[in-house]
Amino acid sequence: MTRFIDVPTMSRLIQDIGVTQCMGDLADAIQEDFVRWPDFDKSARVANHSAVGVIELMPVSNARRYAFKYVNGHPSNTARGLYTVMAFGVLADVETGYPVLLSELTVATALRTCATSLMAARALARPDARRMALIGNGAQSEFQALAFHSHLGIDEIAVYDVDPRATEKLIRNLSVYPALRIVRAGSIADAVRGADIVTTVTADKTRATILTPEMIEPGMHINGVGGDCPGKTELHADVLRGARVFVEYEPQTRTEGDIQQLPRDFPVVDLWRVLAGTETGRQHANQVTVFDSVGFALEDFSTLRYLHAQAERRGLGVDVALVPDAEDPKDLFRHVRSSDARAAVRRVA
Repeated sequence: MTRFIDVPTMSRLIQDIGVTQCMGDLADAIQEDFVRWPDFDKSARVANHSAVGVIELMPVSNARRYAFKYVNGHPSNTARGLYTVMAFGVLADVETGYPVLLSELTVATALRTCATSLMAARALARPDARRMALIGNGAQSEFQALAFHSHLGIDEIAVYDVDPRATEKLIRNLSVYPALRIVRAGSIADAVRGADIVTTVTADKTRATILTPEMIEPGMHINGVGGDCPGKTELHADVLRGARVFVEYEPQTRTEGDIQQLPRDFPVVDLWRVLAGTETGRQHANQVTVFDSVGFALEDFSTLRYLHAQAERRGLGVDVALVPDAEDPKDLFRHVRSSDARAAVRRVA
């Protein structure tokens, strides 16, 4: 049987663990797998683009487990009362191919995305970072804010969105965290002024320039999260040229990340090498660092294995017959025979 986690079960699981604890746990789990980078069979995700969005499959495996995520990105969905991003995923046993977990990943992807940003900032941002700017206040914004407040010591966040209702929603949701000061900014430039960390999480599928060179200050760390598919960017190319840029999986980021604007030989640093201690991250306090985050399958692998272990430990989820039982592994036809036919077969036997 395959363990199944639906949305209500995922909500209960995260509440049982604690949302901030879950963010920290996921950052640790993702880092553990990134340090073991050579152990994984990796590839860029398979994407099917349309005029209004994209649908993607994201596979990865090691010697023991295989995982994939189905995920979409449709910015116009909010006008239809639908989420921009929705996902589900599978964790399977490599030895048999048997699926051990089928899980919702819409909520979990929001958690793994902020956990990945947190993991990168722990390695790249200045240790004394206390002020953050958050550009884009949609579905991912509260997760980013809370992860950085709870685990990196950020105590003030300046927020901005072209939709004031999104900002109002974010402020309302975070009002239960009195130690976190939220400042409503009147523009992107106002939000990023004096920020130690800038996180961009915009959704429009367009070549945007959310951050321009004159906004950048010495020592900033930038998490560019929203530029994550061909033709979708957030950072002016000169922001990248003036920074030390870090990526998840370079072949994918070259096509999907903000560095798609630059020549293929533009130098970048593999984040996993920094985490493994074989490459330098930030080289000095005044250096501008950019994590050109597009989301990589290994992060979902880490998330699925973490959720599977936590669900089993807590007895959450249900077992479903996602694949047929194998009473006779050479007889698959028995699953479609009528009851009369099955009875006749038993009499003959």
